[in-house]
This record gives sequence, structure tokens and C-alpha cells, in this order.
Amino acid sequence: MKDYLFSFPEQWQFGAGSAIDDWVNQLARNHRELFTAIKETTIGAINGIESFLNAIPWWLLILLVMVAGWKVSGKKRVGLLYGAMLFLVGCFGLWTQMMQTLSIVIAAVAISLVLGFPIGVLIAMNKRAENVIRPILDLMQTMPTFVYLVPCVMLFSVGKTPAVMATTIYAIVPIIRMTSHGISHVDKEVVEAATAFGSTTMQALIKVQIPQAIPTIMTGVNQTIMMAMSMVVTCALIGANGLGMEILVATNQVAMGKALLPGVAIVIVAIILDRLTQGLAKQSETMKKTKEKSVGAAQ
Repeated sequence: MKDYLFSFPEQWQFGAGSAIDDWVNQLARNHRELFTAIKETTIGAINGIESFLNAIPWWLLILLVMVAGWKVSGKKRVGLLYGAMLFLVGCFGLWTQMMQTLSIVIAAVAISLVLGFPIGVLIAMNKRAENVIRPILDLMQTMPTFVYLVPCVMLFSVGKTPAVMATTIYAIVPIIRMTSHGISHVDKEVVEAATAFGSTTMQALIKVQIPQAIPTIMTGVNQTIMMAMSMVVTCALIGANGLGMEILVATNQVAMGKALLPGVAIVIVAIILDRLTQGLAKQSETMKKTKEKSVGAAQ
């Protein structure tokens, strides 16, 4: 009796882990051609992105980042700072690794936006879909990141493809949530006015709600990029080359200096991407307020 009071009864315990593993392995075997096609397509896309990035001369990329930083922030010194930070990554000897990391991030973010935006719209427009999808998003957001690596490796082996898939699963949540939030919180009077003038639900969504929600959606894009940057480092454990792999190798060698430089490079890339996307979000917010003022003055 004492054992039942202080220890959970063994006969009530069950392990579902092996059953899930068997199901995933069977899924991989039964649909091997499909997963092979997905893998080859993903690798081709990543290699294409990486080739495009490598085709840009290093000095031109730095110049483009400087101009983008200046235009987004409105300050020349900010553009110069971004250029100097990116130049520092090259001085570390990590330019190629940075391109490898960026190619995976760009691929994962692109997939996240393509899938996440319509899901966010669906949640905002359909209460039943929201009740079903929102708990799944809560689960995805609280699940430890390493859990995503295992099924991706079981389905696609190691390399770039599971890295992109795991990063996409981890990074897709913000764009879904922020898209839904932005569309749901558009002023109801504006939507009602559009409907009163004869707009259908779809027309009101495309011409009114989505444009009004752009600043919030851009914030979701920013958060998706940041989460992809953090996850792609973890994906070095499953064979994703880049800055994360440099950190992993240095960690295995217990070499602090070798781990510090790629760590700083990741921070630099993350800061630049964060500030640029935040600047775009602020610009869209400013344009929205300016448009609202002009409409109010016209009325």
C-alpha cells in the first residue's frame, strides 16, 4: 500500500514512444519516393539560394546592407555600422559559413511565410479553425527544440533537408499568430464600411483587413526570422553546415576561441536581420497612419 501512495503504480504506466517510432519508420518506408522527392527539391532550393548569395561579390553585399540600413533607419551612420559588422564576419573567416546559414534560414522562412500566412488568415476568419489550430500552435511553441530534430531525421536522414523542416516547424508559429492577430484586430467599423459599400468578405479581406494588418504581419515576419536564426544553429546537430556547425565542432574540441567567433557572427547576422525587418515594420506602420490621416482629412 505504501508503494502505491509514494510511487506511481507500474501497471498504470504505458510507453507510447516505441509505437510512435514504429509508425514514423513505417511512414518513411511506405512513402519513400515522396520523401526523397521532397528532400531533393529542398536541397536544390537551398543550393540555388546559396549559389545566388555566393554569386554576389562580398563588397556588393556589404554595400547593399549599408544602403538598406540607411534607407530603413533614415540614418547614414546606421548603414555604416551594419556594413562594418558584416565586414567583421568576413574578417573572422566565416563568410562562406554565413552564406550556408543564410541559405537555410531563407529557405525555412520562405516556407514558413507561404504556409503560415494563409493559416493565419484562416484562423482569423474561421472560429472553428481557430479552436482546432490554436492548441496545436501552443504545443509547437512550448515543445523543446530538440524534439523537432528526431522525426525530421527519421524521415529525411541527416543534412540540409531535415534542418529546413525542423526550422520551419519551429519558426512558423509567429507568422501564423501575428497574421491572425493583425486581421482580427482591424477596426470593425472600417470592415463594416467596406461591406456597406458592397465589398464581399473576400474583397474586404484583401483590400481592407490585410493592408491594415501589414504592420502586425511584418512583426510576425521579424519574429519568424529570429526564431529561424536560433533554430538553424541547433540544426548543426543533424548535419546542417554553417555557423552552427563551427560552434558544434568548437564545443566538441572545448575550444572557446573557435566557438566565440561564429557565435559573434550569428549575433551580427541576427541583429542586422532584426533591425532591417523592424525598420520595415515601422515604415509600414507610418504609412498606415499617414493613409488614415489623409482619409480622415478627405472626409
